[in-house]
Amino acid sequence: MKFDYFMNPFAEWVGWFPKHYSREERVLVTKLDFLILVFACLSTWANNLDVNAIYNAYESGMQEDLNLYGNRLSYLNAVYWAATTVFQIPSNALLTVVPAEYFIPACEIMWGLFTLGTAFVKDYNQLMVMRFFVGVTSTPCWIGNVHIINSWYRKQELGKRNAVFYATYPLGSMFTGYLQNACLTLSGVGGLQGWRWMFIICTVITLPISAVGIFFYPNVPDNCKSRWLTPAEKELAQKRLLAEGFQPSKGMNWGILKRVLTAWPTWVFLILANLYWQTPYPSTTPYLLWLGDNYSTVMTNNLSTISYAISIVSAFFFAFYSDWRGNRWDSLLMAGIVVLVCNIILLIWNVPTGAKFFAFIALGFCNGPINLVIAWIAECLSYDLEVRSISLAVVNVGYTVFAAVIPLTAFQTQDAPRFFAGYIWSVAISVVELLMIPVPLYLEARDRRLGIHQAETDVIIASAAGLDEVSKEIAAGDISLSSSEKKGLDVNVHDFS
Repeated sequence: MKFDYFMNPFAEWVGWFPKHYSREERVLVTKLDFLILVFACLSTWANNLDVNAIYNAYESGMQEDLNLYGNRLSYLNAVYWAATTVFQIPSNALLTVVPAEYFIPACEIMWGLFTLGTAFVKDYNQLMVMRFFVGVTSTPCWIGNVHIINSWYRKQELGKRNAVFYATYPLGSMFTGYLQNACLTLSGVGGLQGWRWMFIICTVITLPISAVGIFFYPNVPDNCKSRWLTPAEKELAQKRLLAEGFQPSKGMNWGILKRVLTAWPTWVFLILANLYWQTPYPSTTPYLLWLGDNYSTVMTNNLSTISYAISIVSAFFFAFYSDWRGNRWDSLLMAGIVVLVCNIILLIWNVPTGAKFFAFIALGFCNGPINLVIAWIAECLSYDLEVRSISLAVVNVGYTVFAAVIPLTAFQTQDAPRFFAGYIWSVAISVVELLMIPVPLYLEARDRRLGIHQAETDVIIASAAGLDEVSKEIAAGDISLSSSEKKGLDVNVHDFS
């Protein structure tokens, strides 16, 4: 018998396709994986390659060439995050009205060009300008792709797909280290230092990826014009989301402001997510600077990739585990306990080198469940697409604010590698994060008990029952019926063109 990939038992065993999925649904999900995840992952990989290149360049000659002493690296970090912070919410608001297949790739082209400009800066001030515009134009890459991914998949698929997407973040950071070592061999070619060649190569990698988005990336399901999905597949994509309580777009209006402000997930996850996202921070720049004080440039660039590599492993481990368990909280709890222990070790500091390595690498492992917070937010806000989009941006604004402020306060470059104040901060927020985990659990249980949003969910699920082949033909091709007549059929009519 001929092998059928879509019905193979291994995909069921690992949970990529639940056993009850029909072949048609498995074909659709596979198409979505290729259309959405390929570009989203390539885009994010290139983005992190470009954004993180400055840290490896700093350790590979940029510091001396551009006189980046004192806290100047921290200021460069701050101006990048300040720019992306300002553009977060407007970016995702635009994504609800501007086709994602054009908006995100266009921004990728622009940040690629500003990355190229970084290769030719002559001083600190010029570098600040380039970092600001890289921050502005790269904003839609992460938060925009997060919105699209979490608008297409069922709840039991979100953990694994978010893990695949998240894995590209550390992959970009890992590849930066290897790329910088390769670029060191180009030092002097064309009269340019090796670190300048890294930014040029980053641009050469980034620009072609935008074409992938323009030709393949789909918009949200209820406004999808993708040539790669049939009308029946577009209908099935909407129907399966409706069956899980995911609301189609209500349109952008001033009412969205009230809905965002009164949705508890916006504020609870603004705190919980950002506490958790910041607790493993020492596995990034502090780890790199500690390596730079103890090892050669080549060893530093290579060893800095270990924490990123292990975070990829943990992302998939926790994603499959949480999808299997059907919840997100226990993964965050397990990782949060490990984070607390590691930050205590680094706060003590006077421990064997092996213990420091363990703490830095284990913190990298605990970066893995970061993507589960995104899936949890999407599930809590399934009843309102616009609120989900804006709330994800609001939560991520918190991350960018922390990313800009913490290096300037708790983790100032001049305090490297000890960072005593930074590790006190990390231990404190590790404790608070663990105490915060029960809060969304309680509020979810309260909403279920009181039936809050149950009416909206019932209507959404009822719409799925009416969205069949007949409704597809009405929506897609029956021009003899007016809009009012279609509404009279009591089905949810969508445009499948």
